[in-house]
Amino acid sequence: MTFQQRQALFSGKAVLMRFRIKKVINNNILCVTDADGSEMIVTGRGLGFGHKVGEQVDSASVQKTYRMTNPTVQQKLLDLLEQIPYEHFLLTDELVGEIRKRISYPLNESLLITLADHINFAIKRQKQGLLYKNPLLEPIRECYPEEFKMGRYCIKRIKEKLSVSLPEDEAGFIALHIVNAELNTSMSVMNDITRFVDGCIKVIESYYGKKFDHTSLAFSRLAVHLRFFAQRLFQNGQDSGKEEYDKKFRSLIARNCKEHYQCAETVAAYAENVWHKKVSDEEILFMAIHLKRVNLSEQHSD
Repeated sequence: MTFQQRQALFSGKAVLMRFRIKKVINNNILCVTDADGSEMIVTGRGLGFGHKVGEQVDSASVQKTYRMTNPTVQQKLLDLLEQIPYEHFLLTDELVGEIRKRISYPLNESLLITLADHINFAIKRQKQGLLYKNPLLEPIRECYPEEFKMGRYCIKRIKEKLSVSLPEDEAGFIALHIVNAELNTSMSVMNDITRFVDGCIKVIESYYGKKFDHTSLAFSRLAVHLRFFAQRLFQNGQDSGKEEYDKKFRSLIARNCKEHYQCAETVAAYAENVWHKKVSDEEILFMAIHLKRVNLSEQHSD
């Protein structure tokens, strides 16, 4: 940014910048560089029409700018924009903006790319009459209620904007993409995490001999704890903590929350026997605390 542009910015005046075209992706999208040589992607109706590489375009005609922090992610976005319709990308951008407003967790910047790619593919399949069942639909609905709600919102907006009706299975797939952006993991690992969390909930409910209220705040907190617990477990991120302090603390929790501590140990046994994942003592301890909280909440609501 030039000295004059900085002055205009601080004075509150509109800043007109010039971008040099590095690549014309289509009539609506350009890959450009700014005055500092930084690469970005800019969009706008008819923005690229009649333009060539090396020419300049001013910021007044640009509707949106995309500059990813990771160069690899930036290249993926560039590759994707060459393959999908502009309308699909615009709608996904709108949806990601709404998701970021409603989801309280930080989301990986790759969500725009993965979700745009998925939505484009889902629309193609729908038009070809190819419907994919989501085998994890119920676990997704149970384990990620807020993300699933956003998934349903997305398929509603897709119908309104593009006149394409996607099945509820797609709401589940979209929810997984959102959770994946929260946990910064791959979709294959995300599928395992979802099955694992669902299995943990079944183990817990079997241990207590009852089905919890899955709409309660306490259960939602437990589900979130299990989600991030699973992420640490599958990505080998468990914290060993301070051993002496933990021994005393674990002893206290095991004595005062005996039933819940034993349930947490049962979940740990499930993780080791079924998934071959070793659960640390610290994870068992904090799971026991969450289990006590969800049980107290259930008792108070009876």
